Amino acid sequence: MITRSKHLAILTTALMLGAGLAACGSDETKSADGKTTITFWDDNGGPARTPVWQHIIAEFQKANPTITVKYVGIPIAQVQQKYDTAIAGGGLPDVGGVSTAMLSSLVAQKSLDAVDDRLSGGALSGKLNKQVVATVKGTVPDGKTYMVPMSTNMGVFWYRTDWFKEAGLEAPTNWSDFFAATEKLTDTAKNRYGFTIRGGAGSIAQMLEVMYGQSGITEVFDASGKATVNDPKNVAALEKLAGMYKKVTPEADISNDYVKMVAQFDGGNIAIMQHNLGSYTDHVETLGKDKVAAMAVPKSDAGVQAILSNPVAGIGLFASGKQKDAAYKFAEFAASKAMNSYWAEQTGVLPANTEVADEAWIQQSQHVSMAVKVLNDPATKIVQLPYHLPEFNAITKTDSEPEFQKVLQGSLPAKDFLDVLATKLTEAQAAYKQRNGG
Repeated sequence: MITRSKHLAILTTALMLGAGLAACGSDETKSADGKTTITFWDDNGGPARTPVWQHIIAEFQKANPTITVKYVGIPIAQVQQKYDTAIAGGGLPDVGGVSTAMLSSLVAQKSLDAVDDRLSGGALSGKLNKQVVATVKGTVPDGKTYMVPMSTNMGVFWYRTDWFKEAGLEAPTNWSDFFAATEKLTDTAKNRYGFTIRGGAGSIAQMLEVMYGQSGITEVFDASGKATVNDPKNVAALEKLAGMYKKVTPEADISNDYVKMVAQFDGGNIAIMQHNLGSYTDHVETLGKDKVAAMAVPKSDAGVQAILSNPVAGIGLFASGKQKDAAYKFAEFAASKAMNSYWAEQTGVLPANTEVADEAWIQQSQHVSMAVKVLNDPATKIVQLPYHLPEFNAITKTDSEPEFQKVLQGSLPAKDFLDVLATKLTEAQAAYKQRNGG
């Protein structure tokens, strides 16, 4: 027999359960007037990026008056910890900025939704650069797209246009011409060098770019999972690079990091410097637009345009979000032609939306126009660096940078160095596949 007190307890429990279910439903953040509020975390909040997102959000809200976007800017140095803390304790946003550098960790924690179906059935279908999307997919075990890509970067070779003109040279498009140009542009009596090698911090990525660019090999791992860095073609390529040291480069290159390389190049001692699009402002402010330009990584002598993948920035939909349709609508809007163009122009990156390629500002910017053309060329081969390996940073920095210096000095054969690097990468890849059922 159910007493009055028991009846009240059951009724109260039912009401509480109903309220709990309602709180978990998709209408949690809808107000009485039918408007929806979503929260967006900017993964690089600050004076440079915040105004860009505020503009995009304002434009989105004009086009979608029933959706309000709550902006939260997070400094880039704190964002990984912020996401991890929110995953552990709750409180993730509906949508947020993510990059391939953190994507593997976020996916492993099952915090993001794949957006493949939304992309294929929506306004961005066929409009996102395939190479950029491949980089995103290659970062996770299941090969799905866990963010809407917005932008990427590209390794380039900055060169002194005035030096090339004086020497009667055109910007080289293959490696044979590249090496010939560095020799012709070297004049040690005038403290002029054709090239500068990054031998200090951050050296390995640039070394790999030169190696794979020369060899034309397009995969870091072969079909069996074995690393290709010690392929005979890559060994020969590294030997060629190391042979440049102190002949067409300054001796100080052995310890050069980014700051020292820029100081040498912008100081007027170097003809060609390898970096990425991000150093444009440094060069132009010192040398002027008329004395510096960017060329793509030269093609292999067999004609292969092989460039390294760069981290991709984009927007992720969090699995715990309650307003997923509105969240995706915002991400889709941000990656549309008009907004992706605005984003790329304001932040100095390469747009993921291929429709942006014909924008006037790109055509008027030599380094961006060149990079977009290469990135969107179906013949370009992107060598996908294994960002998905937790050990990758340690292998290519702590383990390899001191050893690369020995190669430059001639005390360690290139093959021996690359054999060790290949073993470490192969073992890390095998462990990764085992962890993920590969």
